Amino acid sequence: MPHPLGRRWCFVPAARGAMMAAPSRPSRDPSEVTHALLFGLFAVTLLGIARFHKYALQIALGGLCLVLLTRVSLTEFALVTHLEHEASILLNLAGLLLGFSVLADYFERSHLPQRLTVVLPPGRLGAFLLLVLVAALSALLDNIAAALIGGSAAITLFRRKVHIGYLAAIVAASNAGGAGSVIGDTTTTMIWIEGASPWWVAEASIGAAVALLFFGTVASSQQHRLQPLVRDAHAPPPVDLGKVGVVLLIIGGAIAANVLLDHNPAIGVWGGILVGGLLRRPNWKVLPGAAIGMFFLVSLVLTASMMPVESLPDSTAWTTLGLGFVSAFFDNIPLTKLAIEQNSYDWGILAYAVGYGGSMLWFGSSAGVALSGLFVEAKSARQWVVQGWHVIVGYVLGYFAMLLIVGWHAHPLPKKHAAPGHHVEAPANGAPSDAAPPEHR
Repeated sequence: MPHPLGRRWCFVPAARGAMMAAPSRPSRDPSEVTHALLFGLFAVTLLGIARFHKYALQIALGGLCLVLLTRVSLTEFALVTHLEHEASILLNLAGLLLGFSVLADYFERSHLPQRLTVVLPPGRLGAFLLLVLVAALSALLDNIAAALIGGSAAITLFRRKVHIGYLAAIVAASNAGGAGSVIGDTTTTMIWIEGASPWWVAEASIGAAVALLFFGTVASSQQHRLQPLVRDAHAPPPVDLGKVGVVLLIIGGAIAANVLLDHNPAIGVWGGILVGGLLRRPNWKVLPGAAIGMFFLVSLVLTASMMPVESLPDSTAWTTLGLGFVSAFFDNIPLTKLAIEQNSYDWGILAYAVGYGGSMLWFGSSAGVALSGLFVEAKSARQWVVQGWHVIVGYVLGYFAMLLIVGWHAHPLPKKHAAPGHHVEAPANGAPSDAAPPEHR
């Protein structure tokens, strides 16, 4: 009878041989692990901001430090080169947030908002028309300035009792209004610079109008139930034309610098503030509060710029719809850059998606962060989504309205070259080329 140990030791070489003969399991690429870690850190940062909004700045700065440390230590990351590349965007964003806070204060102290109580009709209609005014201002000026002017007017018109759903609507109106104008938003300006026709971008106004009609109606009712727009029994004080002149000077400086100084509107804003200060003294006390929002948004934008996103999914009507939801968490400027490089989008639909999408969260757009500086109660992601649900529904309604009315038409940009062998052509019938859901294509 063979010894038991003999059987065991006879088995070991056979097992070793079997293990050696079996194909080895491929090891996971270390870069994939690092990328997953970076996205995980960014996701945790956003969740922390949504849950503990009172510590939003500290969480954003902490997330930036962790992502930066991971990038520098675990990847071949040229930090200095990256900062040089992002410096213009970050400095302009910081300058605009601080400068437009001064502009909003000038506007509020000019007594022009009180005059609006005479111009705007009372009740729900007046609240709705204020949102229309914000959207119109955004198309001509800038979404940050439009949101702050709308917020300053709401402080007076509704005696500072403003519904969070209405605040979300102000931000949505400012972002939607700028989406159809090549000077109304940074992303649309970028698309325009690369050779897109302003008429392509203007198609976003169709979606913006549909969305505004929906969320504006709901938000106006919310605001009317909380605090209706009523006309003051006493005559409003006279408008300070000097302060109004400074507001116009700041806005004019922003537009001129955006056109003449290689898209650096912050220079024009602060030039207007300094020159206007000779006529009416600015209230510098608003800057510390605005600086908190500025550092918060700049840190989020810088963190997002370090995410390893090198390409976007194939450009279709469905994936572009998703980009709108992504832009509520991820800065829309790098998203637009990637879309321009891909060069196969319907630029009007893309402008609407990435421009309006950030309205779904208070920290999803610069206009939302700026407005939350005036209304601290807006810094609650949960309340923003629950009370401002109509903004999300409005986005979807506006998006599909664009598809039904104008369809999906991909326009290659003249300054870009399509990938070899890839030709982008709009369907002859004007319908989206991907009208069927992905599982049926």
